Amino acid sequence: MLSEAVQDYLKAIYKLSRAPETGQMVSTTLIAERMGVSPASATNMIKRLAEMNILQHRPYQGVELTPSGVRMALEIVRHHRLLELYLRQALGYDWDAVDAEADRLEHAISEDFEDRIDEALGFPTVGAHGEPIPTKEGNIAETDYARLSELTTGQRACIRQVSDRDPALLRYLDQHGLVLGTEIRIAEKAPFSGPMRLDVGASGEQHIGLEVAEAIYVDVLD
Repeated sequence: MLSEAVQDYLKAIYKLSRAPETGQMVSTTLIAERMGVSPASATNMIKRLAEMNILQHRPYQGVELTPSGVRMALEIVRHHRLLELYLRQALGYDWDAVDAEADRLEHAISEDFEDRIDEALGFPTVGAHGEPIPTKEGNIAETDYARLSELTTGQRACIRQVSDRDPALLRYLDQHGLVLGTEIRIAEKAPFSGPMRLDVGASGEQHIGLEVAEAIYVDVLD
């Protein structure tokens, strides 16, 4: 059995290693920032995980999960994303609240409970924020969506995934109709990292800043 702290580090390192701006090698500084601890504390945990053969640490380059570390991380991610979706769909939680609640629950559920949630939800493949849910066998369908910020004026797209890092951002997206499955059109994009004006279906015209646009991932429709 892995401690809750080890599980939290595994999940964080896995998610950081899949971020487009990070790459597979994740720095100790970035891990410390994500975990909200000092670099020294992160370094101590990294040494512990390396001794467990869960990750490899390359000085001045960062860390990378071993195959067994990836399998363990995917099991934790599966628990988390199934719980998020269950809280959202079955219990009516707002999507800005499910991440923190799932963080508290993911360490406690049994494999049987996980299976029952999976079945009750109809064996979903996508989580509450659009992220792929790993299979029980440890496979995951990686996505290759574009950031909304990369699109140009006139392009149309469908929102498929959003960042779950900031509850305030999720509330903002919800209030402006920028939710999963929504089709949008780039009406105008200001130069020099300026704001974007969107046509958002029933929600009408919306203006968003670059930070918001970078947290939204889309399928380009044309």
